[in-house]
Amino acid sequence: MVDFSAARLNMVDSQVRTNDVTDVRVQDAMRVIPRESLIPPAKAYLAYADAEVEYAPGRWMLAPRDVAKLLHALAIQPGERALAIAAPYGAAVLEHAGLKVSRLDGEDLKTLPTGEFDVMICEGAVARAPESWTAALAPGGRLAVIERAGPVGKATLYARTETGLARREIFDATPRHLAGFEPEQGFAF
Repeated sequence: MVDFSAARLNMVDSQVRTNDVTDVRVQDAMRVIPRESLIPPAKAYLAYADAEVEYAPGRWMLAPRDVAKLLHALAIQPGERALAIAAPYGAAVLEHAGLKVSRLDGEDLKTLPTGEFDVMICEGAVARAPESWTAALAPGGRLAVIERAGPVGKATLYARTETGLARREIFDATPRHLAGFEPEQGFAF
């Protein structure tokens, strides 16, 4: 029998804190949220491994390190309006931290709920963040997503500023692509 409570603490101590995630709201949430409850029971033993875990056909939760680093980069604040795109664990952490979270986990991940968001997170790789996502950022809003066009992706933070949209790469990661967000294949010499 797996001691999930001990596994959660070990995950935070060995995969989150050691990777420069110092936001105590993120750490505190990750210490208590039962990650195993978000995946099929047959895969529960993988919940706290340093790996992606399939939670639905073709959908994968990011490895704990990667989702923690994305959440840390977002500099979340209680009361902010958040959107979690194919991100069940990210949504749970945001809710625990006091954000108002909308979830988008259906077939169409490009058509967003109406309104603007202060914080957006996606737990799958995309070739490039769709314009519909960046357009939904409120002034001062932030989007954390992993953009992957080749073997290694770049976790990317977008921010809506007074002068437009800023983009910054924050770390390397290699999650699977969300269906429909793969890079376009082309021919080149």
